[in-house]
Amino acid sequence: MNKLASSRPKTIDLINASLPKRHLSEKLFRSIGLISIMMGLMFLFMLFYGIVSKGYTAFQQTFIQLEINFDEQLLDPGGTRHRDVLSTADYSGLVKASLSKMFPDVADRNEKRLLYSLVSTGATYQLRKMVMDKPALIGQTQLVWVPADDEVDMLIKGHVIRDVPETERRLRDVQISWLDQLEVKEKLALKLNTAFFTNGDSREPELAGIWGALMGSIYTLIVTLILSFPMGVATAIYLEEFAPQNKWTDLIEVNINNLAAVPSIIFGLLGLAVFINFMSFPRSAPLVGGLVLAFMTLPTIIIASRGALKSVPPSIREAALGVGASAMQTVYFHVLPLAIPGILTGTIIGMARALGETAPLLMIGMVAFIVNIPSNIFDPATVLPVQIFLWADSPERAFVERTSAAIMVLLGFLFVMNALAIILRKKFERRW
Repeated sequence: MNKLASSRPKTIDLINASLPKRHLSEKLFRSIGLISIMMGLMFLFMLFYGIVSKGYTAFQQTFIQLEINFDEQLLDPGGTRHRDVLSTADYSGLVKASLSKMFPDVADRNEKRLLYSLVSTGATYQLRKMVMDKPALIGQTQLVWVPADDEVDMLIKGHVIRDVPETERRLRDVQISWLDQLEVKEKLALKLNTAFFTNGDSREPELAGIWGALMGSIYTLIVTLILSFPMGVATAIYLEEFAPQNKWTDLIEVNINNLAAVPSIIFGLLGLAVFINFMSFPRSAPLVGGLVLAFMTLPTIIIASRGALKSVPPSIREAALGVGASAMQTVYFHVLPLAIPGILTGTIIGMARALGETAPLLMIGMVAFIVNIPSNIFDPATVLPVQIFLWADSPERAFVERTSAAIMVLLGFLFVMNALAIILRKKFERRW
């Protein structure tokens, strides 16, 4: 009997024998986790590097300095200085006259057309604005920096290779020689592209900006916040603090959780069917976009708010009720202030998600080409993600950098909103 017992392996021996294998499995698991994290960071770095490397040049624009003679015979032959006359004057003639003066040897009609195409059509609008703002310029001569054409801009920034055969690029050899002469005379320079931040959309890449889409996003988010925040918090308070536990409450909770997982395009179809087709709200308006995004954001705010309310210790409620506070006073003065950090965090995250949505807004017509800057929630508008979608589909090479730059701006807003959520939680959070 003793021999049989002694021949059996002891438990400690079995454990010791299995330790190397367990340690190896643990090291393997940790190595796989570390490799996964490193790969994720590598792909994230590649993504950001690709966006930044393509988009940072959009924050600069190539300008050409022209000596503009604001000729009265071209702008206001009658000398009336009437705004209607000044607004319809031949400002393109001023640009052509300046270029012809700089390159007097260009006499051929086709060469003149190539010469004039070096300057963006936005130069005429710039000169028009200058004269409309200050009619006293008429009759004077001034040096003015005007935007260059997008193909010139791409060449100066190095996105177009000048050494390839002429048939493989849009700029002709003679145009490149003119640009070289301008560069030698220091009349060609890269400057801050303020138009990218102040203009609306445009068919011309050098004139396209994000301000219209940004204002559309701001108006849309304002409508979304006004509708979803109070409704979501009120719903969460009722379900968590006052609603009886029965099958109807359970049904509501299940549907709220399901709505949080519904694809966003479904909310776009809802907005198209109800707000536009049935209620005849204006298409492409931030009002409709805000209504759609409010429905999409509402489940997220409700779930986050309920989680924040649950995190408040029951002793807070019991203490308030014990000193004679009503149920409403307990929630309003004691529970809600302690839950506010979590509620705000959930709301900001929900709004950040709404800021990056595209699919539901495409369904309600916010994909339209909008040039004018919206001034209220009823004006036609687009939003930043849809603007990125439109530019990404444009064939011009200059829109590639505009697309990446707009993505950088959008990511910047998302980072700010998420950082704000973290700061608010850290500032107001209480540990129990």
